[in-house]
Formats: sequence, C-alpha cells, structure tokens
Amino acid sequence: MVYRIDDDQRLPQTRLTALSVLVVGLVLPLLLGFWRLQVLDTQHYAKLAERNRVRTIPIIAPRGRILDRHGRVLLDNYPSFSVLLERDSPAQVKPYLGQIAAGLGIAPADLRQEVAQAAGLPRYQPLVIKSDASPADIAFVEAHRVDIPCLDLLMVQRRKYPADDFLAHVLGYVGDVSPQDIARSHGRYRPGDVAGKSGLEREYNSILMGTDGSRRVIVDSRGRVRGTLDETPSIPGKTIRLTIDEDLQRVADNDLVGKEGAVVVLNPHTGGVLAMASRPSFDPNQFAKGISPSEWKKLNSDPGHPLLNRAIQAQLAPGSVFKIIMAAAMLQTGVPPPNYKVYCPGSAVFYGRVFHCWNKHGHGLIGLHNAIVHSCDVFFYNVGKQLGISRISYFAHKLGLGQRTGIDLPGEEPGLVPSEAWKEHVYHQPWYPGETISVAIGQGATTVTPLQLAYSIGGIVRGGVFDRPHLLLSDSATDPVPVKRFPLAPTTVNQITQAMYGVVNEGGTAAASRLQGIQFCGKTGSAQVISDSLRHRLGGGGAKRFLDNAWFVGFAPRQDPDIVVSVLVQGGLEGAAAAAPIARDIIRAYYQKKNQKQQEYTKVRKPPAVETVQAAVNP
Repeated sequence: MVYRIDDDQRLPQTRLTALSVLVVGLVLPLLLGFWRLQVLDTQHYAKLAERNRVRTIPIIAPRGRILDRHGRVLLDNYPSFSVLLERDSPAQVKPYLGQIAAGLGIAPADLRQEVAQAAGLPRYQPLVIKSDASPADIAFVEAHRVDIPCLDLLMVQRRKYPADDFLAHVLGYVGDVSPQDIARSHGRYRPGDVAGKSGLEREYNSILMGTDGSRRVIVDSRGRVRGTLDETPSIPGKTIRLTIDEDLQRVADNDLVGKEGAVVVLNPHTGGVLAMASRPSFDPNQFAKGISPSEWKKLNSDPGHPLLNRAIQAQLAPGSVFKIIMAAAMLQTGVPPPNYKVYCPGSAVFYGRVFHCWNKHGHGLIGLHNAIVHSCDVFFYNVGKQLGISRISYFAHKLGLGQRTGIDLPGEEPGLVPSEAWKEHVYHQPWYPGETISVAIGQGATTVTPLQLAYSIGGIVRGGVFDRPHLLLSDSATDPVPVKRFPLAPTTVNQITQAMYGVVNEGGTAAASRLQGIQFCGKTGSAQVISDSLRHRLGGGGAKRFLDNAWFVGFAPRQDPDIVVSVLVQGGLEGAAAAAPIARDIIRAYYQKKNQKQQEYTKVRKPPAVETVQAAVNP
C-alpha cells in the first residue's frame, strides 16, 4: 500500500471549508443584527432606553375657581391623589392585579376589566385605577414601591362642590377622562385629567381646565425615583365670575326644599341670571370622586329625576301665565279692541264644547285689566277665538317662547308653541279651531321652561327688549350680550304692567303675597297635567304626578323693573299658594339687600358733623 500526503490532507481541508461556512453563517447574522441596532434603529432603541431610565410625570393643572357676582367662592379645589397603574409590560402587571385590588379595595373583576379595556392603548400611557385615594390607599402604594413597581401616585387638585347640592345644576360636575378620551384628544388630555361633564363645568371647560405641566425624573430598574431632570410648571385654569348672587340663590334653594320645581331670577336690563335653582338635586361631589355604577343607576332611576335641570329643561304647559302673551297680542293687533269686555258666567261654549273658567261662579262683565288681575279664563277664551292660532303663535315666538334663549348652559330645551304648520308636520292633521281655545289659556300643546317665562316677561315689561340670559359675568363694553328686539307700544306695556301690579296689589289672585313698600307685580298660573275626568279614572286623584303644576312670574318695581322671578312648583296645584310666596321671598331679599347697601353707602358718605366743620374753619 502506497501512502500519499495529498490524500491524507483532503479530508481535513473539506472539514475546514465546511466549518468556515458555518462560522460565517453564524457570524454574519450577528453582524447584520449589530449593524441594525447600531445604525438603522439607533434612535428607536435610544428612546426605549431613555424611557427605562427617564419617566415623565404629568403635573395636573388645577381647574379655575368659580365665584359669584360679588367675588365669593362658589367652587374651589382641594389636593388629592390618584393611583396610577404603569403598563409598560403587561406580563409584569398581571401577577400583581389580585394584590392591587385587595390593597386598594377594588373589586378584582372590575380591575381586570379596566385593564382589559385599555389593552389597545399605548403601553406607556398609565391607567388611573383609583381617583381621590384615601390615606390608606396612599400608604399601600408607598409601602409596596419595591414589590409592586407598576403602581404610582399622581397629585391632582380635586373639585370641592358646595354642600347641600347648592347650585348643583348650574355648576355641573367633572369626571375623569377615560383612556379612550385620552387617545382621541391628541395630547390634550393625560391620565388623571378631569373634564366638565355638565353645567358650567362643561360649558367653560376649556377656560377652567388650564394647561398641564410635567416633570422628568430618573428612575432605577425598580421604578424608584433617583433624581429630577427638569420641570415644566402647570398653568392653572382661569377663575370665572358669575352673575349669580349667592344670597338670592340660597333663598331660592331653601324655598324649594322638599318640592319638585325650579326658580329663575333675572336682571332684565342685562340678562344676567341672579339665581337658578332646580329640585330635586344631586351631589356633584359623587362625580368628582368617581361615581360607582350602582350610584349612577340609582340617580338615573330616581322618579324625581334629580339630574334634570328643570329651570332650562322642564317643558310644561304654562297655564294662565300665558295670558300675558295673549294680552300683548291683543293690544298690539287691536283684535279684539282694548276696551273689549266679556260676560263670564263661569263657563262658555265654543264649537259645541263647554269650556270652564277656574271660578265656577264666574266673574261677571269683565275687561282686560280685571281679566288679568283675576285670571278670567272665559275672557281669554274669547280673545283666543278672535286672534286665531296664527297670530297667537307669531306673538308667542316673537316674545321669546318656543325657542331656546341661548343661555350659556348645555342642554337647554326649546319648549313648544303650536301652530297649523307644526300640527300638519308632526301629526299630518289640520288644526281645529277648538284647539285654539285651550292654547289661549296656556294649555293644549303649549310648553315652556321657567327660564323662557322669565326671559319673555322681562322683555315684555321693558317694551320688547330681550337681553339673552347668561351666567358668565362679562364686561359689557368689550363683550356685549346679544339683544333681541320686538318693539311694543308704550300703551301695551303700561296696560300689562298695571294689570300685573293689580294681581298682587288690587285683590288679585296673588294678593296674599303683597309686599309693603315694594311695587311687586306678577301673574299666577295653574296648569293641568291631565284632565280631571282622566285623573279620576286612573285612580290618581291624590297622586302628586297628576296634580296641577303651579306657576308664578313676577317683577319689581312696576316701572323699569330691576328683577324678574319665574317659579315652577310641580304638583303645587295653585300658583298663588305654592309659587307666588317663593317669588315674594326672593323679591323681599333682593330689596333688603339693596336697601342695606344703600344705607352702608350713605353711612360711609355721611358728611362730617357741624361742630367738626366749624372747628376746621375756625381753629
């Protein structure tokens, strides 16, 4: 056998080549990977590394305060903490959920559901799992900083609403923004932010919420803060001042306790809302702290509808208060003439149907002045028949009914003034003349809100000048309030104001609410919810929901009034007994306060005593 060196070396060379290929095959991907990490994706991984080392903590801007017209604080803030759940790594969060739920007193199922709903959001976006943390919650988070690194605390300024549901419907409430709101806000909202959900909180949310700041801190591998890099301070929300007078508001609120209804007080010269109350009410602090599903369900199922702002959302028949609109239409058109009189025996027949007057004994021969003073239905039945629904609808709209006033509150309802076109559009039926008779006394399909009545009557007694109602106190020189004009003849205004003065001061329907030394004027109203026969058939003769609604709209003084008050008491039966006394209390409080201010001003401006002057002249 002959030994050859070439044959002996052939096999190792093959193995070496194969090994070289294998090494290159293994090293090349690593080199490509390093090249990708170091060159192509440098910025991406630098950001991830920076995020592990540096954390941005939002500094929530405190919401602006809300003051009354005299600068008294109606709504302020208090410091609080929210518990955040960092979700950078869902795998690291999941094992702690049970412990977190137990430590913070959260239902485990609710916490898991909340985390699951936020799964589609960016992982670096923290999740607020508990608002308004208690001292025990704060202690739990601080004590478990090491073993539960995904928990953090965020300091916020929480809303502190007045006690006893004071001004609840006007101020409204705030609530935590949801993760979905944050995702859609394009950076406007951050975890822990709150936003206005109703009332002025919602209307002026962009003014009140301010601008959030932030603080960048250095954290270790366990998420513990080791230092601060920089801080951008937050800009607090702006303070807003309202037209509301806290003193008048408390009178209105107190008088409505235990009732279902609303009160609106306006300055007819500016449209400023001096008071606005609605009962039943709710506690906005429930929402500020985070309302539970059970509490929310309870509020929504409450038969008293506490979330309904009756001042701007209760659309109800105005009853006899609507006779002021009828009187204005009659005097402006001359149909029938101003000296028109009717004999009232207690009822009258129109189109084959008997229509009753509230006074079954009748009012005898009666003209416009006494028909308003004593609220004669038969007189206005006849006026309505002669005017017709077209004229009635025209004047009601021009005088502010059947449309939103434009007040700076969300959710205002328009009410309804029926017309031929309306009925044809809604019911596809013609208007029947008999329907006009009911409309003439504020019944039928006619509905209004308490705010609309105050707005309308205030504009009528000013000669047809209607300043838009508003709650934000503004500088009229730079931010004028829109004004609507529908000029009324001076004789029209004079006759209406004289008659409304008689309602209170000439033995009229509101004579019991007369005020000594104050020219208090007004008009009572009682509006049926259902007919007497239907009420009896339903077996609800005493059920509150079937009782007549009580209305009253008043103003003072008789000429060029300073204040207009509209009152609704649902189920109050008679406007004279249930609604007029509330208006009287508010008017009385208004003038007591006004007189007190005048006395204080006089005292400050009081000239020095004669002896002092003489001593100064002849030292």
